[in-house]
Amino acid sequence: MAERVRIQVRKNDQVKVIAGKDLNKTGRVLRVLRDKGRVVVEGVSFLKRHTRPNPQRQIKGGIVEKEAPIHVSNVMIVCGACGKATRIGHNVLADGKKVRICRSCNSSLDK
Repeated sequence: MAERVRIQVRKNDQVKVIAGKDLNKTGRVLRVLRDKGRVVVEGVSFLKRHTRPNPQRQIKGGIVEKEAPIHVSNVMIVCGACGKATRIGHNVLADGKKVRICRSCNSSLDK
């Protein structure tokens, strides 16, 4: 069983791939698999699956491409303000709310 990793990336975050076959591609996080320490990124790490037709479930069959999960250590979040892939820091606001911040420009990554 994979060791549980603390994941700071969330669904709908814009991320950049920093390692692997899809190096330098960017995309939006579709799913976060916390128990496996992986994320599914839109348009990154496609795999092909050969499926048989199943008329009862309206499945045509053929070769289906879908995104595969990649390890969270292979992605970096892209800051909306400065536009660079950056590390994630944390800051506590005056009202006690904890937010993620960009380590490059100190702007908030949370909406």
